[in-house]
Amino acid sequence: MADDKSVEQEVTSFSKVYDLFLSSITDDMFLEISEEDTTQMMKELLLSAIPRFEYPHDKNLLEPDLVNEQFNCKLDLQEMKILATYMAVEWIGQQLASIENIRQKYSSSDFTFTSQANHLKQLVELKHKYETEGQHLQRLYSRRKYSEKTGSYVPNFSSIMEPRKW
Repeated sequence: MADDKSVEQEVTSFSKVYDLFLSSITDDMFLEISEEDTTQMMKELLLSAIPRFEYPHDKNLLEPDLVNEQFNCKLDLQEMKILATYMAVEWIGQQLASIENIRQKYSSSDFTFTSQANHLKQLVELKHKYETEGQHLQRLYSRRKYSEKTGSYVPNFSSIMEPRKW
């Protein structure tokens, strides 16, 4: 008789990616708003970051379970780090688009204008740094795979040109 035990699919909760994101930024705003608001904001950042992940090994990474706030696959540390990095890109993008920044930019004080312009320049540079880091992490991710045989990561040059088996 066949074994009736159902194989439980491994998943990764959004909170694991949130933790990596929060460890990479410092913003007192997250201490000042409620836990529910923080979770909602991070969920929005994560959902904005997912499309930036170009070629995940598992297509389920691109199709998360929004109700249970989890991915329908087990993410490894590389995948979570890529997503957390792109969450930072989205977060900085929000800072750049903030009405506060625009309002301060058009103030009459030269000091405020110069200070704000410098601040915006630094945010743009920081955003670019995170985008570059995300691209670098994706290149590494796409060029290696875990070998059960050796117990380590190995280059996957031989399979780069093979079509995906989704």
